[in-house]
Amino acid sequence: MKLSKGKIKNIVFFTLIGLLLIPQTRQPIQVLLHKSLALFSPSIIDESNQIIVEDYNWILKDESGLSFNFKSTKGKVVLINFWATWCPPCIAEMSSMQALYEDYKDVVEFVFVSDEKFSVISKFMNEKEYTFKVYKPISEYPNKFNISSIPRTFLIDKSGRIIIDKTGAANWNSESVKEVINDLLK
Repeated sequence: MKLSKGKIKNIVFFTLIGLLLIPQTRQPIQVLLHKSLALFSPSIIDESNQIIVEDYNWILKDESGLSFNFKSTKGKVVLINFWATWCPPCIAEMSSMQALYEDYKDVVEFVFVSDEKFSVISKFMNEKEYTFKVYKPISEYPNKFNISSIPRTFLIDKSGRIIIDKTGAANWNSESVKEVINDLLK
């Protein structure tokens, strides 16, 4: 029995729909789709549209319970990433974030922020072998960030200007991002 092209397309279509409905396969498929979108680097904001973070009054805590005062990042190049372990686009970009972190952890302040329980975050971090530190907010973030969806990532220069403001998955370990960071570090 030979199947027509139309029947084969229908079988493939309904198989994909079925896989998206099954919880165990939905997230890996979504992550894969977002990884294909995350091949692109984030764009730099045109200088005339860059806003300046003036309010550094933001307290976070790490898994050990130690407080982190965002004021300590003033005058530094900072990358802030709002994310969650259940978020497919967040998961899709995390490997590029880890690679960027490995290259710049000594010269750029990385602030990874999640509202999840540290037990959930730690399990995810251990499974993926990610080494960056994750913080939970204790106080409200500065209003310039205005987070309505995740992942949301900001690259801030030493004077507090937001150079990159990206919602959604991106390739953070690209040569263009590294070039921007290298320029900001000069």
